[in-house]
Amino acid sequence: MTRVAAVDCGTNSIRLLVADATASDGASGAGATGTLVDLDRRMTIVRLGQGVDRTGRLAPEALERTFAACHEYAAIIKEHGAERLRFVATSASRDAENREEFVRGVLDILGVEPEVITGDQEAEFSFTGATMELTGRDDHAKPYLVVDIGGGSTEFVVGDDHVRAARSVDVGCVRMTERHLVRDGVVSDPPSKEQIAAMRADIEAALDLAEQTVPLREAHTLVGLAGSVTTVSAIAQNLPAYDSTAIHHSRVTHDRVREITEWLLASTHAERAAVPSMHPGRVDVIGAGALVLLSIMERIGAQEVVVSEHDILDGIAWSLA
Repeated sequence: MTRVAAVDCGTNSIRLLVADATASDGASGAGATGTLVDLDRRMTIVRLGQGVDRTGRLAPEALERTFAACHEYAAIIKEHGAERLRFVATSASRDAENREEFVRGVLDILGVEPEVITGDQEAEFSFTGATMELTGRDDHAKPYLVVDIGGGSTEFVVGDDHVRAARSVDVGCVRMTERHLVRDGVVSDPPSKEQIAAMRADIEAALDLAEQTVPLREAHTLVGLAGSVTTVSAIAQNLPAYDSTAIHHSRVTHDRVREITEWLLASTHAERAAVPSMHPGRVDVIGAGALVLLSIMERIGAQEVVVSEHDILDGIAWSLA
């Protein structure tokens, strides 16, 4: 058993998992087995990718928010006495001109350099974390298509016991919102039909790109990860508050995803904010994230999505086992 700490810093949020990990036969990649016992799991919306699509740089206020969260996480990691720490940074810091400023800040606070991983690495971590508990269950047929809808990018990976193909494309809830739903610095509330159509066209083009290397339609089980998907599940269940236990391994039908997406894209900020399971940091970007999910389901003909609370963060932890 190894006490590990994993940090996943994405475009919209930064997350921490401290856990006791035991991997059978030293396995830690796709197809591995073992146990991962949570000690502390938390998420902070920092919007690191604020404006990156437009400026190509990480904004000073976004770095400040991220470093504040890093200080909080450093104290938690020390309190639990984690033996190993891995900090993985994804889309926003991959794209930014001033990413060295981000790297130096994380190193000073946490003592490790953030690994700015490739989209393919991101996809493999997501696949491992999402499917570890599904292996051997008759109600989740292989192969799996794991879809991780992040803030700046979406990762697609098809596999069974091992990853067969993976691809990362630059559509995520923050990137799509900033690219298509913002006018004069303000998010449209609600967006116009023309804005939604332009966003949908962008998503469809990204799906065309993903299908060049990943056989999306060969999957028998669609597994959806990250905040946009889990929030859709929470709305579908009419949860009185965000409940990870109720959300993990829940199933949401295509028809319900379509209904929720249409409502989100037609609602106002106040109406979305009033949803009891909605994180305040997702209010402005959830419509775009839901549309990405709906577009994927329609592309592959999926009748439902299996929602997982375990994702890239768990995959990072497994890599330390």
